[in-house]
Amino acid sequence: MNIALLSPSQNSYSETFIQAHKEFLDGRIFYYYGASLPDKLEGGLVINSRKKRILDILKGYYRLNDFSLSEQALITSFKQNEIDLVFAEYGGTGEKIVSVCQKLNLPLIVHFHGFDACRSDELEANDNYKNVFNYASYIVCVSKKMQKELLELGCPSDKLIYNVYGPREEFFDVQPLFKKQQFIAIGRFVDKKAPYYLILSFIEVLKDFPDARLVIAGDGELWNTCRNLIDHFGLEKSIELPGVISPRKYREYLAESLAFVQHSVIAGNGDSEGTPVAVLEACAAGLPVISTRHAGITDVVLEEKTGILCNEHDIMAFSDNMKRLLQDANRAQELGRNGKKYISENFSLAKHIGQLNELISKSLS
Repeated sequence: MNIALLSPSQNSYSETFIQAHKEFLDGRIFYYYGASLPDKLEGGLVINSRKKRILDILKGYYRLNDFSLSEQALITSFKQNEIDLVFAEYGGTGEKIVSVCQKLNLPLIVHFHGFDACRSDELEANDNYKNVFNYASYIVCVSKKMQKELLELGCPSDKLIYNVYGPREEFFDVQPLFKKQQFIAIGRFVDKKAPYYLILSFIEVLKDFPDARLVIAGDGELWNTCRNLIDHFGLEKSIELPGVISPRKYREYLAESLAFVQHSVIAGNGDSEGTPVAVLEACAAGLPVISTRHAGITDVVLEEKTGILCNEHDIMAFSDNMKRLLQDANRAQELGRNGKKYISENFSLAKHIGQLNELISKSLS
């Protein structure tokens, strides 16, 4: 079968789940990207370019058939590539592709990931996904909180599938040493991940454990803010911001660290996590997770069994939880072992992909 996989971004370093979908979904994948309504085809021609067919330009520009230029370009490309099914990453992309799918009578699966199910501007821009809920064969969500939110928006329960991501197998091969007083975090420097809270919590940790270290990998709009905080408090020797790192380098940090840390919060515009893949990867590696009771994190981290959680914005409780593991490395190892076992039994990548392939098969039957 030929599957059109649509995503706004081509190779965002933080969207490892989309890379897994490209690699493991059954069928021949045609990857469209570049905007909410994608305008590029990976490994093929740019859809909306000067080289496009004059017929598409005329139809789209003059709205000769009620489709925009971008929509007409996708219609032509889907026909050329004999697409059998459309798989849309993010609700906004799903909403914008509905008319094209209707025109070509193509089944549609829409995979929600986080902000698209809760951020106020996204919901408003997409009319609360009424068209998606009406047309799509299946809607996939990655947390129980997201499942509830989509149901409240009007998604039919028989279409809504709860299916959490899974870490790649390489992460299960990591064997943490628990010899360093080091914490590792990774992700985009954005409001919902609140990396500045990690820094503020770690300042309290350093008062009792001056040799401890914190590594926050990734990039984003709050990176300079965090850099300024580190410089202001003179923490250059204690906190490292290595920028975007490879999965291999991340596994190296996991192997030498005491715990994974992430202080996720609901942002002012409603934005929140789905289920962070980095949390799943850390658990798979055998590292305990110190985080907040936020979105899908509570679905995959068992409090006091595989990790330690606190309420959002509580930097003192977060700091205390980091200190607990610095005081008791044996406890950290115990939580880590439990996490590796729990994730391997419940949230494997094979299980995640297997369920998606089953949905694809049902949509085509």
